Amino acid sequence: MTTQFGPSYVRAIAPYVAGKPISEVAREFGLDEARIVKLASNENPLGMPESAQRAIAQAASELGRYPDSNAFELKAALAARYDVPPEWITLGNGSNDILEMAAHAFVERGQSIVYSQYSFAVYALATQGLGARHLVTPAVRYGHDLDAMLAAIADDTRLIFVANPNNPTGTFIDGAALEAFIARVPRHIAVVLDEAYTEYLAADKRYDSIAWVRRYPNLLVSRTFSKAYGLAGLRIGFAIAQPELTDLLNRLRQPFNVNTLAQAAAVAALGDTAFLEKSAALNAEGYRTLTAAFERMCLEYVPSDGNFVLVRMGTDDQAGDRVNLALLKQGVIVRPVGGYGLPQWLRVTIGLPEENAAFLAALERALA
Repeated sequence: MTTQFGPSYVRAIAPYVAGKPISEVAREFGLDEARIVKLASNENPLGMPESAQRAIAQAASELGRYPDSNAFELKAALAARYDVPPEWITLGNGSNDILEMAAHAFVERGQSIVYSQYSFAVYALATQGLGARHLVTPAVRYGHDLDAMLAAIADDTRLIFVANPNNPTGTFIDGAALEAFIARVPRHIAVVLDEAYTEYLAADKRYDSIAWVRRYPNLLVSRTFSKAYGLAGLRIGFAIAQPELTDLLNRLRQPFNVNTLAQAAAVAALGDTAFLEKSAALNAEGYRTLTAAFERMCLEYVPSDGNFVLVRMGTDDQAGDRVNLALLKQGVIVRPVGGYGLPQWLRVTIGLPEENAAFLAALERALA
């Protein structure tokens, strides 16, 4: 007799599949690592800012001791930047950690969570890991249908996930429409606004979600240092919410969940506005390059406000995997999104100019 450990809803989870690392592709296809281009994981192609590198070097001598569990210096910097009390801030081991904590803090097994089709995979994973019910609303033009999400709310709904911009599609919700949505959500339901890519928004699309946190006690805004700030390998994110929510998160947060080097690097990166502006400008330039090429190749793409573009490779359900394999053989790593129900598409991170050029050349050969 075989013993099955764990509840059935955990065994039903399909583990998250990350983008292929460069070393794996080099081994699998016999390629030179130095010539491989990785545009799969929405990392900042500029890498880590020099300011953060210097901060890490200075903090390295303290690695024999545990990190500051309350991250006093980083919370103080975030509180000053966003004009909120430090008690409104929760730190996570990446923003994924924040999303998982929120699900466990606000939802009981059997209750429901609302999120959109084609939204970040962690929303489904967090829901499944709780044994909660998935209330998934159909997307409109590959983005959130806010009216449908409101209509989907059930008596047992306790959490709504909204991503803006959305990953993996890059779609954006106008600030006025988004606040109107939050205002209509019943106050006993927490709204997690996932803004992992907000630093890439053009100036005319920006809105003040932190002001909304002051008005709506059920709103939690989640952000990350992994994207525009260039700290993906250090895994650090944060949430801003009123104390009723942060108190629950901190009851679940693991001690020392953000390491010493990540804290030091985040403080430095937060103050490095020049690096952030350079990252956003490079991204905007790369977006224009990629989308102009897609139009020239007659490829459908979803207009994006993140640091990536979702592009359709064909009309059959093998198209994404077929082109992805052809790109891998040429040393170009992008992101298949069949797991999101988009098997015809690939998500491409916007890279350095030479990386974008290498991808486009490889894509033309793959499509030929």
